[in-house]
Amino acid sequence: MSSVRAIAPLLGLLLSACSSAPLEPAAPAQRAQAAPAAPDRAASVAVKMVGKRYRMGGGSPSTGFDCSGLVQFSYRQAGLAVPRSTEQQLRSSTSVKRSELRRGDLVFFDQEGKKHSHVGIYLGDGRFVHAPSSGKQVRIDRLDARYWQAHLSAVRRF
Repeated sequence: MSSVRAIAPLLGLLLSACSSAPLEPAAPAQRAQAAPAAPDRAASVAVKMVGKRYRMGGGSPSTGFDCSGLVQFSYRQAGLAVPRSTEQQLRSSTSVKRSELRRGDLVFFDQEGKKHSHVGIYLGDGRFVHAPSSGKQVRIDRLDARYWQAHLSAVRRF
């Protein structure tokens, strides 16, 4: 009886080890993709808003967007609450070197003599999406365009 008690745990261990076959590595197409981070998802949301009209104080696809409204909406859809105004977005984000820009980072511009008065979401490859001004639509522009390059004032990250 005592020898059965001594062997029982070993027998259980051996049987459990044999009960499952080794797993084969998944094919590349079957591997689960990690969910993209909120900034990347926010950039994707903002791109889908291209063509929506500009509206001062706007923050939804149905009413239109101003620049900070587009940022707030895009990040909210990506699961991250961010402040509403450009100034608040600047204050609540962290400074980043331009050479370290990543998809979803915020790019701020000085316009009409006002510091950091315009904001967009960086997309990668030198492009950003933003709601420019009255009479225009949400669009994608290049950071290296003469105008935007001259007015870029800050690069920030949530």
